[in-house]
Amino acid sequence: MASFEIQGGFSLKGELTAQGAKNEALQIISACLLTPEKVTITNIPEILDVIRLIELLEKMGVTVTKTGAGKYEFIADNVDPEFLLTSDFRTRAAGLRGSVMIIGPILARFGKAYMPKPGGDKIGRRRLDTHFFGFMKLGAKFEYNQKEDLYRVEGTNLRGTYMLLDEASVTGTANIVMAAVLASGTTTIYNAACEPYLQQLCKMLIRMGARIGGVGSNLLTIEGVGSLGGTEHRILPDMIEIGSFIGMAAMTESEITIKNVSYDNLGIIPDSFRRLGIKLERRGDDIYIPSQAHYEIETYIDGSIMTIADAIWPGLTPDLLSVFLVVATQSKGSVLIHQKMFESRLFFVDKLMDMGAQIILCDPHRASVIGLNKQFKLRGMNMVSPDIRAGVALLIAAMSAEGTSVINNIEQIDRGYQNIDERLNKIGARIKRMP
Repeated sequence: MASFEIQGGFSLKGELTAQGAKNEALQIISACLLTPEKVTITNIPEILDVIRLIELLEKMGVTVTKTGAGKYEFIADNVDPEFLLTSDFRTRAAGLRGSVMIIGPILARFGKAYMPKPGGDKIGRRRLDTHFFGFMKLGAKFEYNQKEDLYRVEGTNLRGTYMLLDEASVTGTANIVMAAVLASGTTTIYNAACEPYLQQLCKMLIRMGARIGGVGSNLLTIEGVGSLGGTEHRILPDMIEIGSFIGMAAMTESEITIKNVSYDNLGIIPDSFRRLGIKLERRGDDIYIPSQAHYEIETYIDGSIMTIADAIWPGLTPDLLSVFLVVATQSKGSVLIHQKMFESRLFFVDKLMDMGAQIILCDPHRASVIGLNKQFKLRGMNMVSPDIRAGVALLIAAMSAEGTSVINNIEQIDRGYQNIDERLNKIGARIKRMP
């Protein structure tokens, strides 16, 4: 188990470039299974979860060629769907949450798919009902072997239909869209997710020959086609990493510029940080954050304590609430952090409290943070990263703290952040990777 040793109290200065978006990459790479023709993808983040998915596709028979940094070619002309029944596949897929994204493409193209219960972060219940509900509405048969934790879907003649999703699941919508593009007839998906990464998937599929209307809205209309062709696609910068860098700059009183952020695809993320009192400005397609000794949380118009809560797009992404929470610990003022979607994602706050933060964990979904206004620095300590997003939040806390901190189980951070220690050390951080 690797660790980070962090010397806190150092300000950063310079430029950072966000990696490609992890959540988009998992969908886009899975979509390569829909065609036997070559698909070229650039700006792929070379992080553990993405590399594991690429390796999984190779085991399935996809020819993968790396042609440059973050640039890969995929040719899925010799896929063996029976590999999904092997113990090798079950071991690999069970350790990767993103493996669920291959079900839709495999079902659409080969008429059957199998999947063990996928792994990933332990952040609460993450049900797959929406995925399989959509497949069944398209005409597939579904079975779940509870004893073996094995999902099975079969459907050689998928047919378009109307469906109202029970939740606007991003991965669920993506999986259903990938199944529907090769189904006969018209599929209408209401209450569809509309995040930028889902929009990116739809735009890629359209370039491959799919017919999708309503992209960017919660009502998608898909006219099935007989086959799809190859294409080229560039992945957006990761909005979660961009938000992490903004929070890091505020906590460490750093002056940084985040380059090429695709600002128009960040939604309310910049304004949400401004509500915490963090100064930032748009410069072209870059974000500039000046060094700031103090920042004060806004209140509502009537003076009541502000709440920052996650919501489906265009609301605030739940993946950034851990960062907002840790940044609030050194603000002036108070805020209620409400994590609506996952009931275990706030359980890392005990580590922040041990570092000196003033936080009341109200229940599994809500935490009240009383800002210290940087009058009392957090204390360095030994910690364990419980998941990707909490891990980077603890890294931010350690970088701002007095003394030395150690974060164990940093494989969790590596799953979502590419060479984060090397990139931050180049602009002044003091992070040592310990094997």
